[in-house]
Amino acid sequence: MDQGQQLFFMVIIIVLFGGMMWWSSRKTRKQQKETQDFRKNLQPGEEVITIGGVIGKVVSVDPQYEEIVLDSEGSLMRFTFRAIHKAYTRPAFIPDSEVDEQGNPLPEATGESSDEVSPTPSDSTSSSAESVSSAESGTPGTDSDPADGTTPSSASVPNEADAR
Repeated sequence: MDQGQQLFFMVIIIVLFGGMMWWSSRKTRKQQKETQDFRKNLQPGEEVITIGGVIGKVVSVDPQYEEIVLDSEGSLMRFTFRAIHKAYTRPAFIPDSEVDEQGNPLPEATGESSDEVSPTPSDSTSSSAESVSSAESGTPGTDSDPADGTTPSSASVPNEADAR
């Protein structure tokens, strides 16, 4: 490589580095301005969260001293504007019983039912034949019988040991 090409690549690298720095600082200034506007426009009654994790409602705002008073479950606390992180929105809560291991909603939780799926004609014939034959023979069947293997008639009669 000659000296002209090396100089050209050096100028390209410096221009790219300068462009990235300018873009990054522009993005940072924009975020700072949005945060300042948010803090300046706080009104009593709004829920906010501080940088320390305190959640409370704004009681009063003093722009002269840049202070804000929050009510957090009956405790009044005074903070500087810089301590207010963002507006607080309560996250949605879904109990563990309504989701599977991957966090996807279960069909029962969403209102969908497995009964709505119509089986194919061959499936309905074989499953009804199995349940009829198991009911006639008195052996434990498939889905309609309890998990302990008892027949439906014996499962509904209370045991003498249970009565004691």
